[in-house]
Amino acid sequence: MRGFDVGDFYAALTNQFLLVGVLVTAGLTVAGLAGGLILGLAIALMRASHNGPVSRIAQGYIWFFRGTPLLIQMVMIYSGLPQLGIKFGVLTSVIVTLVLNEAAYMAEIIRGGFLAIPAGQHDAAKALGLSRTLALRKVLLPQATRIILPALGNSVNGLLKATSIASVISMEELMRRAEMIMQIKFDVLEVFAAAAVYYLVLTTLWDRAQRWLERRYDPTRTLQVAEKKSKGVPAVMPAVEQAALPR
Repeated sequence: MRGFDVGDFYAALTNQFLLVGVLVTAGLTVAGLAGGLILGLAIALMRASHNGPVSRIAQGYIWFFRGTPLLIQMVMIYSGLPQLGIKFGVLTSVIVTLVLNEAAYMAEIIRGGFLAIPAGQHDAAKALGLSRTLALRKVLLPQATRIILPALGNSVNGLLKATSIASVISMEELMRRAEMIMQIKFDVLEVFAAAAVYYLVLTTLWDRAQRWLERRYDPTRTLQVAEKKSKGVPAVMPAVEQAALPR
């Protein structure tokens, strides 16, 4: 067994075919996160609904997609749905699967964020006459966002690495392209090491983005900015009262 070849590692690291795979992986992660957040929010609201059937549908969705492997879900959507007359291409199948799977986790994270908001914020929003939509957008979501950011960071890291499962249905993301290079050059360790470096780069970039978001939604900073913009309005005003201010 030959040793690790630094030259082959550098060649793999600068291989444009592999670099395209990095971009594909990043794109799949962004698509899965964006779709998962939107669908997850809807499922979280359904889960918290006082309508029994609606809440149970959301619970069933979360139970299924959190309780079955992503690999099985992807194969079912790519190979199983065509038997019912629904056929997706490889890219669409991967994105749909990632969104559906991520939404189940996002729903529970978002629901946990809502549950952590003091009950007084809900009552105060009602007392000020804010509609449910306005209260959600101006009062609850900003506070829940700050709460869920740490859990969101872990979920995104998991999603980024989970995109490698798409290689089983021939999606040419980072891992699939690394395997294709290995089949030609047989540089297993070197190519895997290069792929690992790129995964580390992507997760590090997300870590930086998460830190920026945490600073952006830091309550101390938010109140300082609000004080400057409100021209004399006390910076210690609760979020629900800030939401009621005229815009």
